[in-house]
Amino acid sequence: MALFFDQEWFDTKLTAAGRTRDDVAAALHLERAQVEEIWKDQRELSPQDVVALAALLEETPAAVANKAGVSTPIPVAPAGGEAAVLAKLAAIEERLVRMERSIADLQSLILATRSFE
Repeated sequence: MALFFDQEWFDTKLTAAGRTRDDVAAALHLERAQVEEIWKDQRELSPQDVVALAALLEETPAAVANKAGVSTPIPVAPAGGEAAVLAKLAAIEERLVRMERSIADLQSLILATRSFE
């Protein structure tokens, strides 16, 4: 395991994947300055960041965590494997759609009950 964030390894992997640090920022939902903090070992990666970065670099999460510094957590797959995760995501998406519909209905009710002058 790398003691500090291995900039050279990550830059080599980015180049090999045809990616840039801007792509890292987009994948991690961060500003470019925040990505630079990661590269300078001034910002830690979360397990979700490790997974996203691994996908971007076409590497395993364990390899990314290993090169990201001693305190970087290696993500643990939830019980049930990929199928369970996909099922959970589908359920969350269904709930989100229902919530959005409810919000739209509430907005319509509010607008309908307003008195227009």
